[in-house]
Amino acid sequence: MENTEHIALYRRYRPKDFSEVIGQDNIVKILKNQIITEKVAHAYLFSGTRGTGKTSAAKIFAKAVNCEKNEQGDPCHVCESCKTIENNNVMDIIEIDAASNRGVDEIRELRERVKYPPTVGRYKVYIIDEVHMLTTEAFNALLKTLEEPPKHIIFILATTEPNKLPTTILSRCQRFHFKRLDLKDIFSRMDYICKEINVHIEDKTLRLIAKNADGAMRDALSILEQCLSISDGSTVDYESVRELLGISGEHLVHILVKDIIQKDIHDALATLEEAYRNGKEIGQLANQMLACLRDILIIKVTNSTDNLMENGE
Repeated sequence: MENTEHIALYRRYRPKDFSEVIGQDNIVKILKNQIITEKVAHAYLFSGTRGTGKTSAAKIFAKAVNCEKNEQGDPCHVCESCKTIENNNVMDIIEIDAASNRGVDEIRELRERVKYPPTVGRYKVYIIDEVHMLTTEAFNALLKTLEEPPKHIIFILATTEPNKLPTTILSRCQRFHFKRLDLKDIFSRMDYICKEINVHIEDKTLRLIAKNADGAMRDALSILEQCLSISDGSTVDYESVRELLGISGEHLVHILVKDIIQKDIHDALATLEEAYRNGKEIGQLANQMLACLRDILIIKVTNSTDNLMENGE
């Protein structure tokens, strides 16, 4: 029997074109226009929370600026440059993890390498992930290169914590902030993927996963993959997903909120103890309670059930 390598969902369905980068329309529009008009900057800063498409957008951009047949801002995937880059047969796109290459020696080595021209495309693109992890000395060394980079070099710095970058670095980059993804964007992407892999899953289950992804597509796909591993292979059950995530039932949340409102400390602690014994995630329970209290406040103020976080009665 042939042993095929398992590829995680978030890797298998990583965006290959700008059209597949969800929830970042303004950023995609600007980057594509820069490629089309050939007004590409020499340094970019992609910031935002995890799983929002920073590295994916950087890779697409790196491929698109080197595409020989580029007309609409997306890589064509058929020209020699695109094929070579996709097969990882070229050193024109260099990814560096700053968390494990954070010292001044690594950046000095980078400064020596940027002198050499690209081998296939027009640009050499350096994608430095988690750039905020660099040491002060390393930032100073990188600054020298950002000040006067060769014409064939593009730097894309990606970070979840832009506040940790020196202002001297920030001022030399075009900055793009990747926002948290909306629940509907995460839902629609997961719905598409489930149809692609022939998995039946209810809308309410997808919404539950999307809510627990905290605005990150990668987290959503990781949770979905966990759910697939406990399913029968073709159907994902809502209750099993709730158990996996350690989510308490609405009834338990309502009882606990009622106990708090009535200042019944004894019953509240007993309910909390029961949830703990049953393996519920206490942090998850606290988030559910906050959502419930928020919904109660919305209903009291607006006298409407629109814009509620929870779907229950």
